[in-house]
Amino acid sequence: MAITVNLPSVLAAHAGGARSIEANGRTLGEAVADVAARFPALGPRLQDKDGKPYPFVVFYVNDEDVRFRGGFAATVQDGDEVTVIPAIAGG
Repeated sequence: MAITVNLPSVLAAHAGGARSIEANGRTLGEAVADVAARFPALGPRLQDKDGKPYPFVVFYVNDEDVRFRGGFAATVQDGDEVTVIPAIAGG
């Protein structure tokens, strides 16, 4: 099942410069694991060493915040779009 993962430019650099990549999986966690396996430099920026989401990286599936849909357990379907928003600090 193919979904599209949209990355901000700060993360795209770890995916060979690609701003959108395809991923496979039945859940968001499976899709993120698929991306992490294919882009080893990107993986640690999306999930911790145990495959869990970081609290400072927010994922949206079709513009819906997955924190309200079960996090990485949220189901995804063919054609869904995932947007990754990492926290940016500054002052």
